Amino acid sequence: MTELYADLLITGGTVVNETGRFAADVAVKDGLIVFVGHRDFAPRARRTMAAAGKFVIPGAIDVHTHIREPGMTQKEDWTTGTRAAAAGGVTTIFDMPNTDPPVWSLDALAIKQEAAARQAHVNYGLYGLLDERALDAIEPLAEAGVIAFKLFYGNTTGNLPAPNDGAVLEGFEILASLGLRCTIHAENSPILFWRENRMKAAGRDDAFAHLAARADIAALESLNRSITLSEWTGARIHIAHESCMRSIPIIRDAKARGVPITVETGPQYFLLAAEDLVGDKARIARLNPPIREGAQRAPIFQALLDGTIDMIGTDHAPHAMAEKQHASFWDNACGFPGVETSMRLMLTQVHQGRMSMEQYIRMACVAPAKAFGLFPRKGVIQPGADADITVVDPAKEGVIRGAELHSTRSLFTPFEGMETVGMPVATIVRGRIVMEGGTVVEAAGWGRMERPEMPKPEPRNLATTTKAILRPDAQSW
Repeated sequence: MTELYADLLITGGTVVNETGRFAADVAVKDGLIVFVGHRDFAPRARRTMAAAGKFVIPGAIDVHTHIREPGMTQKEDWTTGTRAAAAGGVTTIFDMPNTDPPVWSLDALAIKQEAAARQAHVNYGLYGLLDERALDAIEPLAEAGVIAFKLFYGNTTGNLPAPNDGAVLEGFEILASLGLRCTIHAENSPILFWRENRMKAAGRDDAFAHLAARADIAALESLNRSITLSEWTGARIHIAHESCMRSIPIIRDAKARGVPITVETGPQYFLLAAEDLVGDKARIARLNPPIREGAQRAPIFQALLDGTIDMIGTDHAPHAMAEKQHASFWDNACGFPGVETSMRLMLTQVHQGRMSMEQYIRMACVAPAKAFGLFPRKGVIQPGADADITVVDPAKEGVIRGAELHSTRSLFTPFEGMETVGMPVATIVRGRIVMEGGTVVEAAGWGRMERPEMPKPEPRNLATTTKAILRPDAQSW
């Protein structure tokens, strides 16, 4: 008889990885997967979870969330945000640095670390901020374990000014030497602010004015600039929330040249259309960059399927409901919750035959883990990997309702009333069940801060870096 030693045995399910699927039991001990195989050889365990008719997949990794704590807890905190992640089958989130204070110093990082360590139900990575006022903090923050850095070329909650290009170049030079990735909000702030102010002066105060202010050119210019600086320095970059079909050939060409770039998009950019968003729907769905014309949906989705766009990220950006109900469209906050609904939306695409389960796992689990230095510890069901696991019922039907979200201070969604097929029914974080049957289990403080293990840095043009030219003995090249 097999010795009793596993903490949890998931039995009777179908394991699905990026590379394929097979019937297997999965055993977990001390936070790690210790067995994947035929049930006849599975160890006994203290607890068994039946998974007949269900998929057992790696927990999703959401590389783009805004938890809002510290400083803006009227919108969200680490308890509500990570409970929402657990409910949505997400086992690891990356939190953006535009909180109050922003994460641009070790002191600011410590404030966020304390709040997260005390409340988080799921694992988390913390972004540092690339800001021209805090370039000296990049190396200390990297040493302290931030998952990556964030560059806001476009304006965002917190109103952090876009750094000038000289500072970005120097920041990229530093990051290139460290090997850490920089996630970029790629919109041209001068363009969008100029256009927004011109429309306000002309009396434009409608839902489509926001889209017009941030026309494709604002994204295209910023994308090209980011690629140029990455290619010159060797800095690894990640383009956040790609929304524009005209970006696709630019991204494809950059990858073919060897630019170290990865890209994400969100379900809103291939499931929603600007022309359908009017009135209250438009206020709820206002975000940066904007949801674009319906004709852009299919090219974005196809680029996600073929890998030009690497991964799914939600840009989970909660706000208090009152911040979405102003009379002037310009005064309504940008963003909405997404971490809880993304998996359901994508499983519905699987059910409809638009993509395979294996493709979903590539874009939601594997690609994020590889891009940010967490693979193969995460992103795969295999012995030795972290026991971050989601059990999915592919046939379970539901309707998305904002009032039911676990982001309890932000009970709205642009996907209100959308019917879904496929749902996470259990979320396991490092071996501990944090959601089962739709009920989130109290697990405050169980989440762990994840640190990246990136490949060896490959900086370029070292003779011309800011550091090099500042040396008193620097020679002309």
